[in-house]
Amino acid sequence: MTHRRELTIGGTIVALYAALAVFAPGFFTVENFSDLFLGNFPVLLVAMGTTLVILAGEIDISVGSMFAMCGVVAGLCAIAGLPLPATALMTIAAGGLLGAVNGALVASAGLPSIVVTLATMVAVRDGLRWATGGAWIQNLPASFQWLGLPQRAFPLAAALAIGAVQIVLSWSSGRVSAIRSVYATGSDSQAARLAGINTRLVTFAVFAAGGAFTGLGALMNAVRFNQIPSNAGIGLEMKVIAAVVVGGAAIRGGRGTFTGTLLGVILLASIGPALVFLGVTSYWERAIHGAIVLIAVGIDAAGARRQQAGNRGVGLRRVALS
Repeated sequence: MTHRRELTIGGTIVALYAALAVFAPGFFTVENFSDLFLGNFPVLLVAMGTTLVILAGEIDISVGSMFAMCGVVAGLCAIAGLPLPATALMTIAAGGLLGAVNGALVASAGLPSIVVTLATMVAVRDGLRWATGGAWIQNLPASFQWLGLPQRAFPLAAALAIGAVQIVLSWSSGRVSAIRSVYATGSDSQAARLAGINTRLVTFAVFAAGGAFTGLGALMNAVRFNQIPSNAGIGLEMKVIAAVVVGGAAIRGGRGTFTGTLLGVILLASIGPALVFLGVTSYWERAIHGAIVLIAVGIDAAGARRQQAGNRGVGLRRVALS
């Protein structure tokens, strides 16, 4: 079903772009695609981490607040004069630490992830607002912006980096035991436990990894500007969860791909600019996003019901034969 979803989303993207080619050819400019990429590749990075969390059967709605916190950490490290590699390490570590807190509370205390991450979302956001007074991080050094690269070279470097991460994660999904343990935990945690998988460790690890990806996304977003807002990432959690679900991941875990997440991000990111070029008010963007998510969840629910009905039918036939 996941690969069928990928084909469906890919076909939808092709159809959308074909319509734009006819009715809004101005959409297809280098500047527009560059803006689309630069505005959304940090979202893709966060969505990759969220994919891991959802594959394990959990949810993290604190990524927007973590994104803001990590962006501020990156800015403060840069102002303090830390070398860029050290700044990157500190930013990713900050995200990983925040994610690890969520993971520890969910895995060790057995608390529902939706409750834990709701609490940390509010705590981190309000704590950051108190610590910064709402002020933005300014006076960033030139060596920090665009990762020290020429502005025109940055999109290409970012695209190559994103492509490498995407390839590694997609390749690892079916070949690396750690990733396969995530699928197993999300599919049936009790069966995974009986098979010798430490499901608590898996749960902790996916939250920590998700936080690290959020930190990386925050860093790559921060280097694009000469100042960093302390209120960044508002609504980011809805964007990434929507992209992961639209891309074919089952919200209850155990099914999904990183390729599907990539396609989900591309589709949802294209809708807003497409509406602008088509002369439709952008206020419809969120409504369309919501409709797409509802359709995706509805397709999953219908597929799950068919599978359950088929399993019951097989069970009844076996009983009758016995």
